[in-house]
Amino acid sequence: MPERSFPLPSEIEAVPGAEGWEAMYPYFSRFQPEDDQRFWFYNSMHFPEVVPAFDGITSEVPYTAIGANTARLFSFPTTMGIEYRILNGRVYITANPVLDEAEQGRRFVHFQERAGHYYGNWDRIYGEWQQRIEALIAEIEAVEVPVLGELDPLEVVTGGRGFASNHQVRENFHRCIDLYSKMWHHHTELLMLGYGAYVVFFEFCKQAFPEMGDQMVARMVAGMDVTMYRPDDELKELAALAVELDLADLFVEGAEPAKVLAALGERGNSGARWLAALEAAKDPWFNVSVGDGFYHHHLSWADDLTVPFAALPRYVEQVAAGEDLTRPTERLAEERDRIAAEYRALLDSEDEEAAFDQMLGLCRQVFPYIESHKFYCEHWFTTRFFQKIRAFGALLAERGVLLAADDVFHLRHVEVEDALADVMLAWASGGTELGARHWQPIVAERKRIVEALSGWSAPPALGAVPEALNDPAVKMLWGITQETVETWLGGADDDSTVRGYAASPGVVEGIARVLLNVNDIGQIREGEVLVCPVTAPSWGPVFGKIAAAVSDIGGTMSHAAIVAREYGMPAVVGTGMATARIRTGDRVRVDGDRGVVTVLS
Repeated sequence: MPERSFPLPSEIEAVPGAEGWEAMYPYFSRFQPEDDQRFWFYNSMHFPEVVPAFDGITSEVPYTAIGANTARLFSFPTTMGIEYRILNGRVYITANPVLDEAEQGRRFVHFQERAGHYYGNWDRIYGEWQQRIEALIAEIEAVEVPVLGELDPLEVVTGGRGFASNHQVRENFHRCIDLYSKMWHHHTELLMLGYGAYVVFFEFCKQAFPEMGDQMVARMVAGMDVTMYRPDDELKELAALAVELDLADLFVEGAEPAKVLAALGERGNSGARWLAALEAAKDPWFNVSVGDGFYHHHLSWADDLTVPFAALPRYVEQVAAGEDLTRPTERLAEERDRIAAEYRALLDSEDEEAAFDQMLGLCRQVFPYIESHKFYCEHWFTTRFFQKIRAFGALLAERGVLLAADDVFHLRHVEVEDALADVMLAWASGGTELGARHWQPIVAERKRIVEALSGWSAPPALGAVPEALNDPAVKMLWGITQETVETWLGGADDDSTVRGYAASPGVVEGIARVLLNVNDIGQIREGEVLVCPVTAPSWGPVFGKIAAAVSDIGGTMSHAAIVAREYGMPAVVGTGMATARIRTGDRVRVDGDRGVVTVLS
């Protein structure tokens, strides 16, 4: 191993009990010998857990789309796409930069023309995007798993359809995969341009105002009204309705959702009205995953009410006390304008002022998309996508190929197609599916492998140490800089201090609640400091309970940072090691102004 290197992918030892894990993923996702010479970092922001076999599609398809939009459609001058590899069930990524200045210049000419068209027509294109993505959601919702009965209905014959229902098994499953791919292309169509606009403004500010902190740049675009906060707003309206209907006593800390729903059913007309309002809010606003939309088992609020019902008691209490539950959007808007005006006044020329105004205006124009798209893409669409795949799993379980519907997620998507072909053939021939003896042992083995891999501590980075790491997007989203790399290499001397990015201002002290699994989010109690690998935008309701947020991964424009600022609470992100250093029950001080977390006792 070179003197300055992270662990080399080729030298990572096998995890005992997880032999054969590679078969869960496609060949092109495995590390190659030459990858030892490259820098890779663990994308724990999107993949904080072991990736089950089917869920491997949530890295394969997104990186296909991201690279296509960045490198092939819009011709970003300094970067191509992202490559990914999977090691022991964890996703590592690296960006492919364009280093040749002549090539950068050639690409810039195309970028100006293509990106300029989008920036110049942003509002119209965004409106058209909204229509396209809602149409895609309608399409995935309309996909049906065919019923394979003794005979196809008579109308199949009399209507002249021309194909039997087993054909639709393959076609409709393909439809799900194809729609997922198309959704991700639409997802990154505007996203990379949105980040690009912010990166340009960020670099301008860092050059014009060398003393300006990253957080200050971010605060100039805070206080925007975005769709991702709508689910939380719906919860607040449900809390207000509970108080209005004299149902507040049912919403208490730690109450199980099923018991609360049962009790509401016994409250006559008031309970019925509240339950009707809940059902109205669910579609579409409860189609938000407790994670970030990359794992089938990170269920939506609609599938598991734990997260929303964990937030309701606090909201009900606040409404009853006459408190204002709205986010401090107006204050943030006033603050962003004040900060922008103060820094603009420091510029030396009218040309610089005009450039500042243009870039800031574009950032504020594109920012709502940067957050709002997540509800439609990672949450609403992806919730429906996983529900449809689970329905195909139910068909395989019904036909005896699998033992349970969720076992389908332990097969790769190309393997699911093989299993469905087995069902199609057996139904057509009158024979028996052969998949039980083939797939059930594979599923059992993969479940065991996932369990074994879950105990592996993934290194934050692999391969050669980069000579320089100054990509603003990597810094803003993942919080990875040259300083981060040095910390990973050398560790830290002071076990009581964790440093990261000052993501949201303020200083508070509180008791830490360390959550490594998003499905445990219901454990959070009032006034605690959330410490986690990464937060998701759908955790908005939790931000109404906690005193501060601390994450291992993330930069000043990561979703954890954005949400914390919108809810007006201190946050430190991109610490790299908070979940390893801090334990549940520790008393900690979170300094969101300096990016420091201190363990007090």
